[in-house]
Amino acid sequence: MASIRRDIDPHDLEDEDDATEPKSANMAPAKVDIPRIEHAVREILIAVGEDPDREGLIKTPNRVARAYGELMAGLQDDPRRHLKTVFNERYDEVVLLRDIEFHSLCEHHLLPFTGRAHVAYLPDGKVVGLSKLARLVEGFARRPQVQERLTTQIADAIMEELSPIGSACVIEAVHTCMTIRGAKKHGSTMVTSALRGIFKENSASRSEILSLMYSKASSKV
Repeated sequence: MASIRRDIDPHDLEDEDDATEPKSANMAPAKVDIPRIEHAVREILIAVGEDPDREGLIKTPNRVARAYGELMAGLQDDPRRHLKTVFNERYDEVVLLRDIEFHSLCEHHLLPFTGRAHVAYLPDGKVVGLSKLARLVEGFARRPQVQERLTTQIADAIMEELSPIGSACVIEAVHTCMTIRGAKKHGSTMVTSALRGIFKENSASRSEILSLMYSKASSKV
């Protein structure tokens, strides 16, 4: 069984700029129906007893519409495209990118949940630049989500596109739908994991990759 390392130089696995991608690390906003969202937001403000025409709120519907364009950008993106550019490399130890910050929307309440994703795979001849793993996470996060689905989508995409010996994703996040409403349990962190291939089938590999992922993660959410 291949050994697992964490002392990997990210530059050894980074790819050159992809001409098909924007130079900015941020995703382009989704093309949303601005007037329709503005109308809906006005109706919500009226429904809660506010005056959408008062000075402080008059531009709020437009601000919300533009914000949704950013928060929902992943709906018009195929995150798997970031895994299409690969390098043939006989690297037989784990590639781990830890603490990928993300922001998403709980699809049950349309309130944000934020946290960090830790993503790893054990290559079988194909590797991608580390920035592609971060973009993969962002692409799946920028849409109405549940954390469980987000975790499995990331691990499955790596498994299906790179055909590695194993893939793993652990996400730690704080959900405002739980901290500012409902149970109102401040400081609560939700942890989900998705393990594929050797990381699921082999107990020693599973224990080692989870140990690497958690070694610096617990205090960073």
